Amino acid sequence: MLITAAMMVVEIAAGLWFNSMALLADGWHMSSHALAIGLSAFAYAAARRYAHDHRFAFGTWKIEILAGFASAIFLLGIAALMVFGSVERIFSPQAIHYKEAMAVTVIGLLVNIGCALILGDAHAHGHAHGHEHGHQHGHGHGHGGHHQHDLNLRSAYVHVLADAATSVLAILALAGGWLLGWRWLDPVMGIVGAGLVGAWAFGLLKQTGVVLLDREMDHPVVDEVREVLQAFDTGDEGARVADLHVWRVGKETFSCLVSLVTHDPALTAARVRSALAVHEELVHITVEIHRCADRAD
Repeated sequence: MLITAAMMVVEIAAGLWFNSMALLADGWHMSSHALAIGLSAFAYAAARRYAHDHRFAFGTWKIEILAGFASAIFLLGIAALMVFGSVERIFSPQAIHYKEAMAVTVIGLLVNIGCALILGDAHAHGHAHGHEHGHQHGHGHGHGGHHQHDLNLRSAYVHVLADAATSVLAILALAGGWLLGWRWLDPVMGIVGAGLVGAWAFGLLKQTGVVLLDREMDHPVVDEVREVLQAFDTGDEGARVADLHVWRVGKETFSCLVSLVTHDPALTAARVRSALAVHEELVHITVEIHRCADRAD
């Protein structure tokens, strides 16, 4: 994260100094990925610091989501400014220091490749350790935590590879302007880079917005919960779902609240929780049982 952030600052400053929209776009695109890696690191740190703070009813993971939502809005503004600046350069070209801009972009590409190698080794090591740990302590519990860690590493790895691809495009745009005189390639690359930053930021805005608003009732896990509860609905003596709420309390973990109406005196909350326990993503289950003399549909 620190390596990517440092190179991001260098590229943005150099893009402004050398009048290269391609280099500037590459720098801002790198900033979006430095943000993604940084949010994962920030989430780990916050989880450790506030692990025993009881003010957080379902843990601290939404700190990362809130930060991502705010950052996505900021990056959308940056993307809009990049488009405006690139279009302005198309109609009012400025002298570009191609040699210096290409040198900085090549350094950025090498930094991305180096980060990819670091993350690739970490991902491979984490996966191998998780696989071994899973066989020693049971596949279900032991492997799960490492699998989540692997997903975080893989996400960071993909972000760095995308940065490398953007650096290659920036180099091609600068080379075309320097060697072939196609000066329009540089601002066009700025628009392309703005599009990449904007698309990433908009996707992050949608993902974080869904979580912050607890709009999870269309998630597949909800259908799985309903399927389990339907097994208790065996006719007049069965149970009917009166209320159901499922919301996310972690990256891939959920809390569930279910209210059942039944005639069956043998149906207990413990039985319902036991049935729902087959879904490991449900980490907190609350069950209400309402018994009635006459079942009303």
